[in-house]
Amino acid sequence: MNVVHADSFDGFNAPNSITTLTGHVVLTQGTMKVTGDLAKIYVDADQQVSRVWVTGKPAHIQQVDDSGNLMTGDALTLDYDNINGIAVLTTNAVVHQQGRGEAHGDKLTYNTQTSYMTGDSKGDGFVHMIFLPKPKPAAAGAAPAKAATAPTSTAHPAALPASAGSAATPAKGQP
Repeated sequence: MNVVHADSFDGFNAPNSITTLTGHVVLTQGTMKVTGDLAKIYVDADQQVSRVWVTGKPAHIQQVDDSGNLMTGDALTLDYDNINGIAVLTTNAVVHQQGRGEAHGDKLTYNTQTSYMTGDSKGDGFVHMIFLPKPKPAAAGAAPAKAATAPTSTAHPAALPASAGSAATPAKGQP
């Protein structure tokens, strides 16, 4: 784990120690980059970075996977298990996987080695996800598709949905 930037730090690299970094923290390791306002780096008995705990508005993690796709994650708190490659993002968590989709929840757990993800949500009781379709390969020599034009409606005006600016009147019993 490399400390690229921090405004200040408190601690040292010794067995079973914790170093605190504050202010514009930027950490890197391979293709992974972690940023935040405050970070605590945990060093185990073998003097290996075992855990990184980051807070921010938001704390941010990004990494390019083995397929060359970028994963980004944001949350108020990021707890990264450096030994097992597990990032736990909590409070307003969002993980976006390039070409695959994104997930939103109160707590998202992302495996940086396998791209496997789980999620929980407390706020509205839902985890929100968007799955992107697999892109279709372009046919050799095919002309680019023309943009679709908006269909015109010949329906009677009363059959069209009312808009905020319409003069439609509510049905009886409706506000």
